[in-house]
Amino acid sequence: MLFNSYAFIFLFLPISLLGFFQLARIHQAYAAAWLALCSLFFYGYWNPAYVGLLLLSIGCNYVLGMWIAKADLRRKSLLIAAISANLLLLGYYKYANFFLGSVDALTGANWQMANIILPLGISFFTFTQIAFLVDTYQGKVREFNFVHYVLFVTYFPHLIAGPVLHHKDMMPQFAHAATYRINWLNVATGLLLFTLGLCKKTLGADELAPFATAIFNGVQHGMSSGLVPTIYEAWSGALAYTLQIYFDFSGYTDMALGIALMFNIRLPINFNSPYKSTSIIEFWRRWHITLSTFLRDYLYIPLGGNRHGKLRRYGNLFATMLLGGLWHGAGWTFVVWGALHGFYLTLNHLWREFIAEKYLRWIPNWLGTITGGALTFIAVVTAWVVFRADSMAQAMVMLQAMFGVHYRAISFDAVLHGNLLLLTDLSGRDLLKILLPSLLWVWLLPNSTRLRFVASNAFYTLLQLALLLTMLFIAIDHFGFYSPFLYFQF
Repeated sequence: MLFNSYAFIFLFLPISLLGFFQLARIHQAYAAAWLALCSLFFYGYWNPAYVGLLLLSIGCNYVLGMWIAKADLRRKSLLIAAISANLLLLGYYKYANFFLGSVDALTGANWQMANIILPLGISFFTFTQIAFLVDTYQGKVREFNFVHYVLFVTYFPHLIAGPVLHHKDMMPQFAHAATYRINWLNVATGLLLFTLGLCKKTLGADELAPFATAIFNGVQHGMSSGLVPTIYEAWSGALAYTLQIYFDFSGYTDMALGIALMFNIRLPINFNSPYKSTSIIEFWRRWHITLSTFLRDYLYIPLGGNRHGKLRRYGNLFATMLLGGLWHGAGWTFVVWGALHGFYLTLNHLWREFIAEKYLRWIPNWLGTITGGALTFIAVVTAWVVFRADSMAQAMVMLQAMFGVHYRAISFDAVLHGNLLLLTDLSGRDLLKILLPSLLWVWLLPNSTRLRFVASNAFYTLLQLALLLTMLFIAIDHFGFYSPFLYFQF
């Protein structure tokens, strides 16, 4: 079930909200159980067969967490075994076909295996539970209410595509009495965030998607027919995908935060205008914040962090980003994407330490901000090309065109009727009309989580409601085809 669907907006969400607050009048436990059941239904709506896998994962991790909490001896061995079991489950579903395909390509072994369907959200609910196990080992977990734990893992706003949650941040909220009393200001603010996220998805990501797909598919077609993209087409396709994935994922996150707030639950902020970053270091503090935090706390620091010298530090940083890339998908393009960001971060740290802080302090802040922002954005766009490409060969054709290796001048005709765009009957002029306002949105507008519904007086409240409902109507009116979120595939 998608957030951007009639079934969710007009049936599932209202029924879930009504049932939650009505049952809370009888007892909080009933309301929590209702929300857990709703979350399981939400997950099972896609494929009921995988609800059993989700429940098995939840049950095993809950029992393992209790054992770890109560054990005096072998606590670390239990933790290692529990984490290994989670990673083996994730590895089987997500990487088995990739591993066998890679072995076949290298050795010609021709190992056969049935095609494995990736369960939705397995990366997110696996990482969420690994965090729970580690927090339990470190003594940070205080509550083991099973219904609350099921709700913590399955809570439908975050289950499919995050954010990655921590037990200590969520469990107190499920136990708080105020959570179970309707708060109309939270409902209104939640609806505002949900509507903004829906606008990002339907008016931003879904409008950009055909152009990004057309150009990348056009490059794939051109590789066999000798058709090389122009600089304009290559950069337009790269920017279209850069903005598509931003609006798609940040839109999902805004909707998740908004839905959760309607239930008086506050999820962690996952985006903070990442394309405004002036360095790659800053970018990873703004993009997919909960995943970056998870990788730092549960991978980079256990590897040694920066505690064993600079060379080891950069090695740990590179390894963390490499595995972060592999987490996003079972393919060499994702590995290379992670390696690129590992290289970017290493270069950024070296630049700061050995050049910027010693020789460039005289540069005005405004100049450093503009230069750093431009270079960071170009680096991010370059990496997104690899991330989006179906193969490294396709990515190289795009990158060569972008950076003028096979230079073709930008002509007015190429802007209006680029060869790759003609393959799918799309107009370059129409693409520009979407790209320019989209870039202005991500660079100039404030982060959506700063926005609040303010009930200061009756007129202002009604005006806000009217604008909100108008935006919601426009976003819903753009529903036209099945449009899953990009991060569902990761």
